[in-house]
Amino acid sequence: MSAITIQQMADRVAGLMEDRLRLRGAGLAEKLRSGGRRLPRKVRAAAEELATAAHMSQNPKLLLQIDEGRVAEAYDICLRHLAPLGAASRRKGLIGSVAAQVAFGLIVLAGAVILVMKARGLM
Repeated sequence: MSAITIQQMADRVAGLMEDRLRLRGAGLAEKLRSGGRRLPRKVRAAAEELATAAHMSQNPKLLLQIDEGRVAEAYDICLRHLAPLGAASRRKGLIGSVAAQVAFGLIVLAGAVILVMKARGLM
């Protein structure tokens, strides 16, 4: 496994964390520092291992010490947790949330109108 491949894996996981968890940061390590606590323990450990491997891959001597099997396994764990939520399901969730807020607003408005009508003696 080359340094470029490991860096691409780390960038993919970092992109998924940004999409799904709305984390900002330059790389995977920075995103883990700012919002890693939102991830389950096993996924966080795998992401930290992947970030460490990405950092080690920048040095040719340390690249030889990286266990490729563990890096691939860590990448798979992160993808299994972060990938299922696609753009369509996020959009559905957003639309449902907006619809619920509008419905709640209408219920509150109806209650306020009824209270005003009772206070004025129209009901």
